[in-house]
Amino acid sequence: MPQTEEGLVVNRERFIRQRRSDWQRFETLVSRLRGNRQRKWASRDVSDLSRLYRSICYDLSLVQSREWGARLELYLNDLVAQGHNALYRSAPMSLSVVWDFFAFDFPRTFRRRIRAFSLALSLFLIPLLVSTFVGWQRPDVAEMIAGKESLEAARQNFGQELYTGVDAEYAGQRSQMAGFYVKNNTGIAFQAYAMGAFVGLGTCFILLSNGISIGMVTGYILSAGQPTTENFFSFAVSHGSFELTAIVIAGGGGFVLAQGILFPGQRTRMDSLRHHGLESLKLALGAGAMLAIAAMLEGYFSPLPIPASIKYVVGSCLWLLVISYLSFAGRGGPANEG
Repeated sequence: MPQTEEGLVVNRERFIRQRRSDWQRFETLVSRLRGNRQRKWASRDVSDLSRLYRSICYDLSLVQSREWGARLELYLNDLVAQGHNALYRSAPMSLSVVWDFFAFDFPRTFRRRIRAFSLALSLFLIPLLVSTFVGWQRPDVAEMIAGKESLEAARQNFGQELYTGVDAEYAGQRSQMAGFYVKNNTGIAFQAYAMGAFVGLGTCFILLSNGISIGMVTGYILSAGQPTTENFFSFAVSHGSFELTAIVIAGGGGFVLAQGILFPGQRTRMDSLRHHGLESLKLALGAGAMLAIAAMLEGYFSPLPIPASIKYVVGSCLWLLVISYLSFAGRGGPANEG
C-alpha cells in the first residue's frame, strides 16, 4: 500500500531526528581535524571519521532516492565533500616538511645508498684526476679533447682578476651568471640521475665525460702557471664542495634507479622500481638543493675581489660542512636510522 504524502513527511522528520547527532558530530570532528596534519590524528579520530563518512554517504543516497528535498540533499552533499577532502587531501607542503627532508631524510638516504655514491664517485673522480694530470703535462692533448678555443678562453679569463670592486656592474653580471650556473649544473645532475633509467649506462657516460672534461680544463689551467692557477683554484674552492658532490650524488641516484630495474630481489620488478625510484628521487632532490647553493656561491662569492687566502679558508670550511652534513646529519633525530 503506497505511503501518503503525510507519511513521507513523518518518515523524513524521523530520519532527520535519528541521524542529526551523527551529522553534527561529523561536522565537529572534521572542523577539529582540518587544522592538523594527518599523521598527528589520533587513531580513534580516524576510525570515527571513516565510519561517520560512510554512514553519511549512505544517508545522502537515501535522501536522493526518496526525494526528501533539495535543501537536505545539499546539506548532506556538503558534509560528504568535507569528509572526502579531510580523508583524501594532499599533505600540505610546510616548512617543517622541508626541514625534515633536509635535516633527516636526505642525509639518511645518502648513507643508506653509500655504495651507489661510491661507485659514482670512482667513475667521476678517477677520470678527473687522470685528466688533470694529462692536461697539466700535455696541454696539446687537452686542446684536442676539450677544444682549444674553450681552453684558451678559460686561461685568459683566469689570467686576470675578474673584478676590482663590488658595484652595480658586479651585481648585474653575477646575477645573470648565477642563473646560468643553476641551469647548467642542474642540467648535468639531472642527466646523471635520469640516465639511470638506461640500466645505469647513461649515468656512467655522464660521470666519465664530465670527469674528463673538468679534469682537462683543470690540468690546462695548471700548465698556465701563476697567477692563472691561483685565480682558478681560489675561484673554484668555495662552490666546488657543493657542486661536485651534488653531481656525484645525482649519479648515485641514477645507479639506485638502475638497481631497481636490474636487481628486484624478492620484490616484483614494479615494486622494486617504486622502492628504489623513491630513494633515488630523494637523492636527486637533495642534490638539486646543493646545486642551488653552489650556484649562489659561484655567482656571488667566488668572484669577489678579496684575498685568495680568505677564499681558501672559506672553501675549506665549506668542504668540511658538506662532509659533516652528509656523514652526521639526521642521527639521533625522529625515526632514526636502523
